[in-house]
Amino acid sequence: MQINGYEIGPGAHLPNADLSNADLSNANLAGADLMHANLRKANLTHANLSNANLSNANLAKAKLSKAQLTGANLSKAHMHQANLTNAHLSGANMTGADITGANMTGADLSGTTMPDGKVHKNTHGPAHP
Repeated sequence: MQINGYEIGPGAHLPNADLSNADLSNANLAGADLMHANLRKANLTHANLSNANLSNANLAKAKLSKAQLTGANLSKAHMHQANLTNAHLSGANMTGADITGANMTGADLSGTTMPDGKVHKNTHGPAHP
């Protein structure tokens, strides 16, 4: 699948890609390199981003509801006001991420390294982080 001139698929190499406002719902981006990518306001509902590198990515106001982010690298990602309801973040690295105003209701945060560097022990995230 191609979006904004970028080839979207498992293991895609998309550092610095501009995918802002893109509809990537149900996309398979498992293991993709999206470091420093602009995904602001992108629709990633039900997307598979397992083990993807999203470090320093802009995910502000992105829709990540029910997205698969297991083992993803979200370190220093800008996730201001992102919708992560019921997202699967187990084992993800969110060290230094900005989750101000993000909705993490029902998110699976088991084993997730939170922005402060602490590993989350509970299965489901807080209603308001």
